[in-house]
Amino acid sequence: MMFPDFFDKAPVIRVHDALAQLLGTTANGIMEYRYADAVRLAGHSCPTVAGAFLTARAALKALYPDTLPERGGISVHMPSPETDGTTGVVAQVLTLITGAAGQGGFKGIGQRFARHGLLSFATEQSEHNALVRFQRLDTGAAVMVSFDAHRIPADASQRERMQAVIQNRETPEQQADFARLWQARVETILLAHADDPALLSIVALG
Repeated sequence: MMFPDFFDKAPVIRVHDALAQLLGTTANGIMEYRYADAVRLAGHSCPTVAGAFLTARAALKALYPDTLPERGGISVHMPSPETDGTTGVVAQVLTLITGAAGQGGFKGIGQRFARHGLLSFATEQSEHNALVRFQRLDTGAAVMVSFDAHRIPADASQRERMQAVIQNRETPEQQADFARLWQARVETILLAHADDPALLSIVALG
């Protein structure tokens, strides 16, 4: 599988998963998540998927400043209903990295390792905002994180190509240029702005 070269240069998220350790998935429970993993899950690479990946990374760094994040030890609350816009796509990437799952998630072994019910969504309009809430189950520490891809705008020439794509009339040349510039924007987000506070807003909760 030939992904763009910059995928390998993107930040890597390392976590500890006690369930993985118990079941022998990895000897020490340490697992690494790369941008390509999020792409495989979503089926495509875009600013939303890149933003979700960086959102998870920022939240975990803030919640676990001195140790590896504990996958399965975090709850996630999305600021919008699951069917609203790209909320569901973002949530899937966050589940991949944090382990937090909806009601269909892993039910645990005895009283341990349950992942179901750790992912929730806003249900009312008044809850709508751009901040995703992450909370540690052990200490109660919580942060809210938002990602703004508009800070890295698309190339101005993409507007015409996007219209052609929407209308299903793009030429092979338009498609090739569209794809190149689309991934160039994702590359800029992941490599040049992974820790940029202009894109990632992090609010610690008491």
